[in-house]
Amino acid sequence: MPLEPVSSIVSRRGLYLAGMLTIAVVAVVIIVGITTRKIANAKLSEWTETQAVPAVAVAAPDTHGRVSTLDLPGRLEAYTQAQMYARVSGYLKEWKPDIGTKVKAGDLLAEIDAPDLDQQIMQATADLASAQANFTLAQATFQRGQTLISSGAISKSDLDTRAADASNKDGLFKSAQANLDRLRVLAQYKQITAPFDGLVTARNTDVGALINAGGGGAPLFVLSDTARLRVYVNVPQSYVPSIHIGTQAKMSVPEYPGKRFSATVEASAQAVDVSSGTTRMLLVVDNSSGELLTGDFANVSFDLPHPEVAVNVPASALIFDQGGLRVAVLDNDNRVVLKPVTISRDLGRVIEIASGLSADDRVIDSPPDGIASGDRVRVAGNPGPTATAAAR
Repeated sequence: MPLEPVSSIVSRRGLYLAGMLTIAVVAVVIIVGITTRKIANAKLSEWTETQAVPAVAVAAPDTHGRVSTLDLPGRLEAYTQAQMYARVSGYLKEWKPDIGTKVKAGDLLAEIDAPDLDQQIMQATADLASAQANFTLAQATFQRGQTLISSGAISKSDLDTRAADASNKDGLFKSAQANLDRLRVLAQYKQITAPFDGLVTARNTDVGALINAGGGGAPLFVLSDTARLRVYVNVPQSYVPSIHIGTQAKMSVPEYPGKRFSATVEASAQAVDVSSGTTRMLLVVDNSSGELLTGDFANVSFDLPHPEVAVNVPASALIFDQGGLRVAVLDNDNRVVLKPVTISRDLGRVIEIASGLSADDRVIDSPPDGIASGDRVRVAGNPGPTATAAAR
């Protein structure tokens, strides 16, 4: 049997080795591919499960006491204001100061011509003279009777009659004197004078106007003491304990944007208005410069006292539901715990908590709807595996 050439044997052996190597490479590629796919699927599954857990923002409560302000509307009024009415009837003879004029106490504002009153004074003067003459005559008659009683020229009854008549005439004389004095005092009111230093803020009369005595109708003048002004504000009931007599406040008015005036709480009504739930308070502001106007609208700002240490959380952390007012916090396993809380002060974006939280709690800001105690969440900023890593 002829022998196979050596070259043919070498060729078959090379082909066999090449085939085995190819099979091995293919097997390795298949195994590596399957393993890589399984790892990727596992990472993707883990990432999906992680993404299914809600992400929340967590922050520790702020424990610093915060300065809060209370802004309230107010109305400026003169510290002292007098509405000047006439005490006598007549016609306005003349007036002196017009609106916006500063006057001193005792300055003449207006004078009234009262002819009826003048005639009454003349009549009262005549009545007084007649009463005085009658009293003088009755007194002389009585004294003459006293000298005659001892001689028996008149009876005791006649003397008593003369005494009674003298006493009656004396009463009529005193009544006439009092009536004249009253009219003379009333005549002094023909001149209307300023009762205190101030500013004439209204004049509602003119020369020749008919003046009626009494307080009916508009006042002739309005005199206001504007060196200091009163500011009335209505403070909500919950803030009344924080605002005491002597508390300083800042006030602003629309005509001076950016400028602040200092005001001091001078009085409190010490009562709550049931219709508004507020307490009326009076503040006083210095107006010696004359910049502020009576009747002006003002915005009054109070700096409320604050505790040195307070637990403050964002307003968005509060949960209002059937369980009441609560705040969601995280435990050590990143599970939700709902804690009931009470509010000390509402500072707008920040809420000061009176009870229910501690400084080391991790508070969830803007908790998702339907969150419940025991729910697992993940903290935003630490999401776990990403989709990119899962896809590799």
